[in-house]
Amino acid sequence: MDAFSSSFLSTFPTQNFSLSPAIATPKLSISSVRIEERPSSPPPASKPTSTKAPQPPKTPSPPLTTKARDYNNASTFSAAKKQTDPTLPAVIFNALDDIINNFIDPPLRPSVDPKHVLSNNFAPVDELPPTECEIIQGSLPPCLDGAYIRNGPNPQYLPRGPYHLFDGDGMLHSVRISKGRAVLCSRYVKTYKYTIERDAGYPLLPNVFSGFNGLTASATRGALSAARVFTGQYNPANGIGLANTSLAFFGNQLYALGESDLPYSLRLTSNGDIQTLGRHDFDGKLFMSMTAHPKIDPETGEAFAFRYGPLPPFLTYFRFDANGTKQPDVPIFSMVTPSFLHDFAITKKYAIFVDIQIGMNPIDMITKGASPVGLDPSKVSRIGVIPRYAKDETEMRWFDVPGFNIIHAINAWDEEDAIVMVAPNILSAEHTMERMELIHASVEKVRIDLKTGIVSRQPISTRNLDFAVFNPAYVGRKNKYVYAAVGDPMPKISGVVKLDVSNVEHKECIVASRMFGPGCYGGEPFFVAREPENPEADEDDGYVVTYVHDEKAGESRFLVMDAKSPRFDIVANVRLPRRVPYGFHGLFVKESDLNKL
Repeated sequence: MDAFSSSFLSTFPTQNFSLSPAIATPKLSISSVRIEERPSSPPPASKPTSTKAPQPPKTPSPPLTTKARDYNNASTFSAAKKQTDPTLPAVIFNALDDIINNFIDPPLRPSVDPKHVLSNNFAPVDELPPTECEIIQGSLPPCLDGAYIRNGPNPQYLPRGPYHLFDGDGMLHSVRISKGRAVLCSRYVKTYKYTIERDAGYPLLPNVFSGFNGLTASATRGALSAARVFTGQYNPANGIGLANTSLAFFGNQLYALGESDLPYSLRLTSNGDIQTLGRHDFDGKLFMSMTAHPKIDPETGEAFAFRYGPLPPFLTYFRFDANGTKQPDVPIFSMVTPSFLHDFAITKKYAIFVDIQIGMNPIDMITKGASPVGLDPSKVSRIGVIPRYAKDETEMRWFDVPGFNIIHAINAWDEEDAIVMVAPNILSAEHTMERMELIHASVEKVRIDLKTGIVSRQPISTRNLDFAVFNPAYVGRKNKYVYAAVGDPMPKISGVVKLDVSNVEHKECIVASRMFGPGCYGGEPFFVAREPENPEADEDDGYVVTYVHDEKAGESRFLVMDAKSPRFDIVANVRLPRRVPYGFHGLFVKESDLNKL
């Protein structure tokens, strides 16, 4: 299949969408991928309304047309984005970039071949202004008044060379819900990298996850990047991040996050548009990157976070108070090697980190041309526990947990003299970066006895599960239910399951499930409580929401499912005005919090 041809090729008779009763919609056979253009003006039903909120400074946008861009013609694609004629150094550097990508380090492996990585619904789309959606089944519950926003990679330009799924510019896809109506909007996070490359008309920096595989590729791309910086094309002091991973709301601010940079502050307008307010350094107190998975305590309003990196200290822990003021760093020097520490967990007393076997892998990168992040089979995984309000690492304790490799944590809580953590364990960790389709993640419940030092582990499910969530009111305290995405294989998600993690018996703990149907794939689920202000409400009294795409019909839906139902009965099925690519993590922000932005 040619992943970069310019249009969907054929239309066929009507087919039922697998998630709802028969609906007369045209079936599109996806035999190619294109960048989808926004219309020159939004439909009348979704015409933007005025808002009294302050507007950020406007930046020029590239010209758009309704004609699909030909992804086979890179020069045509770049010309559509270009704002100014390139300088002589830029022409020379772009020529050198082409030599590197075509001859020195071409994308030979499927894991970094953009024609493979960006096929089907992984292909990028253009921005979409606020556009009315059609509710084709059920109705949207009042508790969903607000916005569900999901982040994910969406490369601004056709990759010239190797491209990994993690390398795309961050794009937010928001469904703004108000009084039973839904409006979809898709906007790039206007990072420094995105903006300066948009204005230049071409990429300036190589892809981090795919551009440094091997000594020659690393040396040539590193030298070229240094030359661009030296000639003033790019200033890394303004950030190199993509903000493509997740979102967080704390301190009455909404942020787009990526762990290679500072957070980017956002706001949503009353008509559903998404605006990037800027890179946020918390009054100069956050001068380096932070995790894309901060933990927000719903009772105190505090946010807990960390950063990791290739140089000591390999781990630094910190927190923000309820007002969003950053507190001092706590460097963790007892983590003695760089680890791929993507996520962590908190309890009411502790913060928990997992020093996994996946980390920086310079030897294999140089000798084998492998990814700079890889598996160290000789390393023993450890769980580190530090008091939640520690001022230094003197009380940090480490516990060996062989073979425990997590990318995402779900939740943790205190039990007398013990800590319990629930997380998906990657059983095939050697494939984490290169062959994600071979990954199998098994959810485990891990108990750490702080008195004896004994660590016990209990499998919760044998299914391939990740991107798991729970009722956010239970962060840091004991919860019963978890909602997880089913890998088929990862990174495609074929359904959602509900787990009862309170079970102490060694048996399958799935208590509810819904598969999306043949050719239909979704994303990370998210739980929204029906009565979030009611302390007496059942933990699972609410709804599970997600985006689902039908690859046969070529259309995307926003699904609202009953979290209490054993089949995740559909409460509302919303047809989106255009497809939403597969992505990473999402967040629901209620109306009252949106009004604080």
